Amino acid sequence: LNKSDLADPKITEYWLDHFNNTPNTRAISVSAKSSKDIKKILPNCSELAPHRNSSIKPLRMLIMGVPNVGKSTIINGIHNKKIAKVGNEPAVTKQQQRIILNSSMILTDTPGMMWPKISNEIDGYYLAASHTIGINAYDEVETALFLFNAIKNNYKDFLAAKYKIELPFPADEAFLALIAKKRGFIVKGGEVDFYKAATTLLNDYRQGKLGSISLESPRSRESLLKKLSANQSESSQE
Repeated sequence: LNKSDLADPKITEYWLDHFNNTPNTRAISVSAKSSKDIKKILPNCSELAPHRNSSIKPLRMLIMGVPNVGKSTIINGIHNKKIAKVGNEPAVTKQQQRIILNSSMILTDTPGMMWPKISNEIDGYYLAASHTIGINAYDEVETALFLFNAIKNNYKDFLAAKYKIELPFPADEAFLALIAKKRGFIVKGGEVDFYKAATTLLNDYRQGKLGSISLESPRSRESLLKKLSANQSESSQE
């Protein structure tokens, strides 16, 4: 689980417990910015396949994930040199790359992969808010409003402190309007610039400037899936 420095540590522990109780799965949390964290990856891989530890039978590893989660940064940290292109945007890596780490370890890098279809709009908003899909695929204001509503209860103190807005927060566009007024995002005619306010909120979240935030926990994910399943069942009955 990369970017642990940006995530809520308590929620990260819940996810680690969830995944490590899944058969044939080992989960660890890392920040690609931490060389100490990166050093945990290869020993864990070796423990999963102890029989592959020589030049005749090298340990073969593959790194895979959705776009812009830090795969290339992790690879550069593992190899201790810049061999993979990095960037704070989706789809920087364009093709597979085979990297020989040493005589007994081979790593394959892959481009970011996405589901052919996002089955529900909530997941789409989560991905957009986290800068995992390209900016042409979502509306910044809608995504910022979704993000605000997703975090305003659990992380209200972070929002209040960052933007110096008193509780209770105003709803939806009024919250963005307050950010715009406090930052001086005013367009011709004295109207607030909702786009600049929205991108400010999104970027502050993505860069960890709001604080350590997680959008989902295993419990909230399970609840969402049950709700979606119930809705689908009702639709099929109609």
